[in-house]
Amino acid sequence: MKNLTLKDKIKRSIFALYKKSVTKEHELTYLFWECTLRCNLNRRHCGSDCLKTSGTPDMPLKDFTKVLDGIKKDNPQKRLTVAITGGEPLLRSDLEEAGREIIKRGFGWGIVTNALALTPERFASLRKSGMGSMSISIDGLEEEHTYLRRNPSSFKTVVTAIDLMTAEYNKTRGLFLFDVITCVHHKNLSVLPKLRDFLIEKGVPAWRIFSIFPSGRAAEEDLSLTQEEYIKLMDFIEETRHYKNRDGKSIHLNYACEGYLGSRELKVRDYFFFCRGGINVGSVMCDGSISACLSVRGKDFIQGNIYKDDFMDVWNNRFKNHRDRSWAKKGDCAKCKSWKWCLGNGLHLYESMQSPVGHCNLAMLGEYN
Repeated sequence: MKNLTLKDKIKRSIFALYKKSVTKEHELTYLFWECTLRCNLNRRHCGSDCLKTSGTPDMPLKDFTKVLDGIKKDNPQKRLTVAITGGEPLLRSDLEEAGREIIKRGFGWGIVTNALALTPERFASLRKSGMGSMSISIDGLEEEHTYLRRNPSSFKTVVTAIDLMTAEYNKTRGLFLFDVITCVHHKNLSVLPKLRDFLIEKGVPAWRIFSIFPSGRAAEEDLSLTQEEYIKLMDFIEETRHYKNRDGKSIHLNYACEGYLGSRELKVRDYFFFCRGGINVGSVMCDGSISACLSVRGKDFIQGNIYKDDFMDVWNNRFKNHRDRSWAKKGDCAKCKSWKWCLGNGLHLYESMQSPVGHCNLAMLGEYN
């Protein structure tokens, strides 16, 4: 493989053994709750295709707390982080009550939000209810962000939210965690250096970059990066991880956990690629479906439903196709020398177990062999 030394290969082989061990144990440590499919934006790249009104009603809080009770009973000594997401979770008026119920059971929680409905008062209320983390998206400077979000107020709202979170992060000396997420496509790639400096000046400690994959509404838009653009993105991330502005300030940037990156592993993120969906990460969808992370929405990967199945029974005894990825070793993947490190890329890139992988990151980097 391109540019891999013997030491690099040994590190990857050791990590592959670690993955086998963690997969066998499959301890649930992170749970997404898709509390609503309603949204106050109409993003071009929405993976769930959420709307302002939804045919799927919001999940009643009591139904989700039953899931938490089952997890607590099965894992009385283990901690869990609940990520409340949607849709747009801030459209629910009972998030504070949900947060208190999560804390009551000994778990931590945070939210993923577009911040359009976030006010200083709501932020303070959520913090008082135990919210320990928040992730928001900013997809460029004002022009680029508005293009994806399709709301002229969104950029200013996000900047206000960043100021709120930065102040809280500094006040708590980093105990309150937050990061900013950017979805990169060919229309905002060139603005990333300016966005980097903007976020550093704002005091943002952590930044995550995703490349858009064709799911939900994003499948209808031509937003994917070309091979040349993807390599430019990797170069930018690698540079930024060592970057300081003229005042000596920096930002901690990671590429998302999308796929195996060959010689770029550990250069553009802190960890080796490991698709933990169904291994450490689970989700409860708005209709009660039980799955891995919420980007994994294909029917083959839905493992049950909380309205007819016990969540922990499903977690402990199903998810076979998440924990044994041999079904994905087909087509180009069957011939790839990097299979043992990649295992067919991220599950979110499969429509079904029969479909080919949506794309190969190694091929995008010119390293497939």
